[in-house]
Amino acid sequence: MVRSFQKVLACGPLVSRIIAALFGGYALAALTSVATLALPMSKINAVLTGMMLSFLVYVGAVIWVFAVRSARRAWVGLIIAAIPLSVLSWIAMGGAR
Repeated sequence: MVRSFQKVLACGPLVSRIIAALFGGYALAALTSVATLALPMSKINAVLTGMMLSFLVYVGAVIWVFAVRSARRAWVGLIIAAIPLSVLSWIAMGGAR
């Protein structure tokens, strides 16, 4: 019983990184896609730019999550990257009116 609990605890950081890569990377990609609407270009170009950038951001986030030393650093890095994107998304959606 104790050994199986220790095995579960040993897999915790890996599971945390997988969750960070999947959901944190998706969140960053979605925020990037919306934040590009704040750029000074036509809506159509902003949407297409946001779609293309979101793929790059997602792949970069997944690679970065598994490249850092700990799962905690991965989560903190995702949160730090999400803050300016959240502000830009808020502005793009008309929050600064």
